[in-house]
Amino acid sequence: MKARVIITGSTGMVGEGVLHECLMHPDVEHVLVINRKPCGVSHPKLHEIIHDNFFDLSPIKEYLINYNACFFCLGVSSVGMKEPEYYHLTYELTMHVAQTLSEQNQGMVFTYVSGGSTDSTEKGRMMWARVKGKTENDLMKLPFKKAYMFRPGYMQPTPGLKNTLKPYKYISWLYPVLRFAFPGHVCTLKELGVAMIHTVTVGYEKQILEVKDIVEIANI
Repeated sequence: MKARVIITGSTGMVGEGVLHECLMHPDVEHVLVINRKPCGVSHPKLHEIIHDNFFDLSPIKEYLINYNACFFCLGVSSVGMKEPEYYHLTYELTMHVAQTLSEQNQGMVFTYVSGGSTDSTEKGRMMWARVKGKTENDLMKLPFKKAYMFRPGYMQPTPGLKNTLKPYKYISWLYPVLRFAFPGHVCTLKELGVAMIHTVTVGYEKQILEVKDIVEIANI
């Protein structure tokens, strides 16, 4: 199966890495990125839509059909944010995009970048983990062909990409040690991107993917 992919968040570190793998992969035939600002990438497979308001996709709705995958890499940090604002920008925004795409594309695979320690019970002490947990749970209720929740830990950046976060630049030299010492918490950004592609082209039995699952499906 060839993948026709929509990517959100491609101006961030994770989204940029996922986009890079999609453009390189022979099983991905077309990529649409939706951004608030240009991603600065040019490629024959790539089409970009600049759109400011992810809470209202009606102006671009006609361009969101005939895709069989969405790799949702858009997200905000909870640092310094109150729960209502974080809920609005994480749960409500994600669900609006996902609901719109599920209506537009029968048979779509939706992949959401969540995070390690996400709280599936929605009742834990960490605010961000509760909100992410509710987002995961409700995404899996939508009428997608399959919805996958990715929970990465440390991701080794892909060399040469421009949106690598500064802390990663300072500690990436430790990657071999981290991978050896904490294999259940460490993967590469390349593995994350390839794993997402494989959820479409190969499939995976679990819907919630921890780091060990991400590494496994990336190497299928």
